[in-house]
Amino acid sequence: MDELSAVTDRNIKEFASGMEDTTFIHQLIDGTIKHVNEIDKIIEKAAPQWPLNQVAIVDRNVLRVGLYELLFGKRDEVPPKVAINEAIELAKSFGGESSGKFVNGVLGTVYREIGEPGKDDAPPAKDKEEKEEP
Repeated sequence: MDELSAVTDRNIKEFASGMEDTTFIHQLIDGTIKHVNEIDKIIEKAAPQWPLNQVAIVDRNVLRVGLYELLFGKRDEVPPKVAINEAIELAKSFGGESSGKFVNGVLGTVYREIGEPGKDDAPPAKDKEEKEEP
């Protein structure tokens, strides 16, 4: 077992001990690692004023995971807007004061560049056919 797998398994035991199916976690990590070079180029293009080595490590890795989900993930399992919102929340929780805004800006830029997939996939609003009786 490599070091990353050991760290992942240790964290699952500590932070998600009741989770029975950890397939998604492993797919997310493996996929992000597999595409890291492509993802890093996308980050550099979307945030040219921030050389990758100057981006805080938490922000960089949140962006990597978010971009993996946005670009390579299964959209029927994790819609693009959900991937973006989850990444923003991770950045706010674990990054610096402006991490959420930075992650939002980069992911929003990429989302728009790829044509905003899933933009109109929101469930229809419920009709207000129920009339109140006086």
